[in-house]
Amino acid sequence: MPNIKPVSDLRNYNEVLRDISVGEPVFLTKNGRCKYAIVDIEEYEKTQAVLKLMGELARGEQSGGKNGWTDIADVERLFGTDNC
Repeated sequence: MPNIKPVSDLRNYNEVLRDISVGEPVFLTKNGRCKYAIVDIEEYEKTQAVLKLMGELARGEQSGGKNGWTDIADVERLFGTDNC
């Protein structure tokens, strides 16, 4: 169940921070609408790493579509992992 609190609860921020755990952000509302999310720093860093990886994968896919794909045999030869 999501942890939702009004932003006014930040007046007692120690209580809000106590409710934060990895994988379970605290959502803060303003005027009854979700406005902010507070997350544990480990969760934030993990999310940033996933976003960066997804961006790099998308760039690789675009490059492959534009410049052509490399055959697996060529990759194995390039890295010296062919089974000869």
